[in-house]
Amino acid sequence: MSRIGNMYGPDATFLGVPSADLSDRSSLTGSDILLIGAPFDGGTSHRPGARFGPAAIRLTDYLPHDGSRPHLALGVDPLKELKVADAGDVEMPSGDTELSLRRLEDAVRTAAGAGAIPVILGGDHSITFPDATGVARHVGWGRVSLIHFDAHADTGNTQYGSLYGHGTPMRRLIESGAVRGDRFLQIGLRGYWPEPETLDWMAGQQMRSFEMSEVVQRGLDDCLTEAFSIAMDDCDAVFLSVDVDVVDPGLAPGTGTPEPGGLTSRQLLDAVRRIAMELPVAGMDVVEVSPPYDHAEVTAYLANRVVLEALSGIAWRRRAITVEGPPRQPNWPLLRLP
Repeated sequence: MSRIGNMYGPDATFLGVPSADLSDRSSLTGSDILLIGAPFDGGTSHRPGARFGPAAIRLTDYLPHDGSRPHLALGVDPLKELKVADAGDVEMPSGDTELSLRRLEDAVRTAAGAGAIPVILGGDHSITFPDATGVARHVGWGRVSLIHFDAHADTGNTQYGSLYGHGTPMRRLIESGAVRGDRFLQIGLRGYWPEPETLDWMAGQQMRSFEMSEVVQRGLDDCLTEAFSIAMDDCDAVFLSVDVDVVDPGLAPGTGTPEPGGLTSRQLLDAVRRIAMELPVAGMDVVEVSPPYDHAEVTAYLANRVVLEALSGIAWRRRAITVEGPPRQPNWPLLRLP
């Protein structure tokens, strides 16, 4: 599990934060956040290219890679206030899915066991099975709820005859018991899949899916408030999984299975920030960035900012708890805490 940097391209860390090596426990000491690359697209069902996602998320920015990003709205600099390190990529050969996913689960479990929040840069959505499993093995089996932003439910039974693919990870998580079906929240679903049989299975697991039609009718904030109340009922922490195809492909074209009619970039960033500010996030992944299909790097920029919004929310929450007790949803504009 020694650090290999980026599997595809030059070795560089996320916006210049220090590097870490998962095989060297001393390099993990005191880390609040450990970034892990999962350069795997062997689970895609349509357009590949997500193996290049981790490098794009790390590198795409117009600002210096100086390990500093002060957040205007929250008044925090997550890369300074949190101890953030980048463990590089897990070696994940696309021709061996089970080996790749097993290696990733081991890496995530190591990061969580060291006391850090693992933030995994994908990679296609098949990686969420080992990502959330690794966190659940640390926090507690069935004690982690999952908030999932996606155009697709990813609850298929098999994909091309395989149990593992980017259309099946959520079913695998529920079947394993790592995440309870009745604490599984999906936001942004739309389009023409899954079929009735799979929808019936989801209903039987008591999954809660906020389809785009409901998000539009009720408003995203209202849907999030309901999702939060479910997520924290008899669970100790939250795993956040963000598939960039939850965003309308006009705003995020660089993905393998684009579905028109999604969230805006602004909605996604605000939602991720709110989740990190209000809930105890124990891990997250950002998946399905496929740079070969991107235009002017807009999808890579969005994914980079999704990570930054999450880290900023985590930093704000920790400061808020220290200063004034449990945080609550702020009124905007936000008064900066001392």
